Amino acid sequence: MTPYIDPSRETFEAFKALPRDTPIQMLNLLLYRDQAQYPEAHEHAGKGWSGRRAYEEYGRTSGPIFARVGGSIVWRGTFETMVTGPAERHWHDGFVAHYPNAGAFFEMIKDPDYQQAVVNRTAALLDSRLMRFAPGEGGDTFG
Repeated sequence: MTPYIDPSRETFEAFKALPRDTPIQMLNLLLYRDQAQYPEAHEHAGKGWSGRRAYEEYGRTSGPIFARVGGSIVWRGTFETMVTGPAERHWHDGFVAHYPNAGAFFEMIKDPDYQQAVVNRTAALLDSRLMRFAPGEGGDTFG
């Protein structure tokens, strides 16, 4: 199975073509490496960090930028089992990040401090999914 860490040019262009002035929610599914894989010259290379530890560093270093653009985590959970889908596919963690609009997401990823922080994410992950949703209403039925 092909791992996905960063968007392809095609998928990122599709994301950029959607409205930028409406709230968005981003579903994140994470599968960590056993050992983080940093570039050789990076300050955390050789520390023996797990992928989970490297992702915690990503959260610590990107968190202030995420908060500054108005982001918040609206749900987070730890994977337990696949109910519908391939049995061999699993994730470690998942969460939904809310942004006031797509422009806030773009502001975050263009920030120079974020660009340094995201190295931790890349080092941490073996595979991931990132999906954009328009927020909807909750309720007590599936429809």
